[in-house]
Amino acid sequence: MPYIRIKAYPKDQATKKKVVEAINKAFVDNWGCAPEAINISIEEIAPEKWEDEVEKKEMQTLEDRMFVRNGKKRY
Repeated sequence: MPYIRIKAYPKDQATKKKVVEAINKAFVDNWGCAPEAINISIEEIAPEKWEDEVEKKEMQTLEDRMFVRNGKKRY
């Protein structure tokens, strides 16, 4: 606990490492969990597949769980 699953357009390894480190730190500092409890994965989705694979299948069906949607805070 927790398991953070990131779906995003492809990026270089250095960028992915920086993002994962920032998310990891945020969970340690704010969620209050131990570093060894954190699990983070990144799934790269090609831009041309984004709408069908992520937008329609996940984001629209999980609308009530979205804390930020299209850059707008929902909390």
